Amino acid sequence: MAQRSSVADVVMHPVRLRIVQQLGGRRLTTAQLREALPDVTQATLYRHVATLVEAGILEVVGERRVRGAVERTLALGEQMAHVGQAELRAMSAAQLRTAFLTYLGDVSASFDRIVDHPEASLRDYLGFGRGPLYVTADDLAAIQAGLGDLLAPYLTDDGTGKRRVSLATILLPEPDDE
Repeated sequence: MAQRSSVADVVMHPVRLRIVQQLGGRRLTTAQLREALPDVTQATLYRHVATLVEAGILEVVGERRVRGAVERTLALGEQMAHVGQAELRAMSAAQLRTAFLTYLGDVSASFDRIVDHPEASLRDYLGFGRGPLYVTADDLAAIQAGLGDLLAPYLTDDGTGKRRVSLATILLPEPDDE
């Protein structure tokens, strides 16, 4: 079996990151992805979807014939699109900067779409802030596990008409003052 690329290598491409963001917690057909990402050409979208499927980040959960072609339904795969601590430690400073800027660029583009959207009620779901936490590595692991448990009921569409929002988190440790 060929060795898979790291999650960071695969996901930290702007188009692939946007695809993963669209699929989080739901299943979409390739046609729905094209609608959600109208600025990405069909050929480019299919190429990046293939890369994500090959890496195990996306999986094909259904196929059906549409006008002679096979349309796939996609979902996040077992590997998921999370860059773990071991991968972060192994990345060079330049790779970390590129990954972080890609992430920020995606968040910024989503923010711009909301600010420019004519539906004013979208701003009822918008928020951002920053505050300090005083933690050990074990505390942080407990917080992350607790957040996972807290958010679990909200990670999939239950069909009750809830609005989908994107929760972005950034942890930035502050160096000790010397």
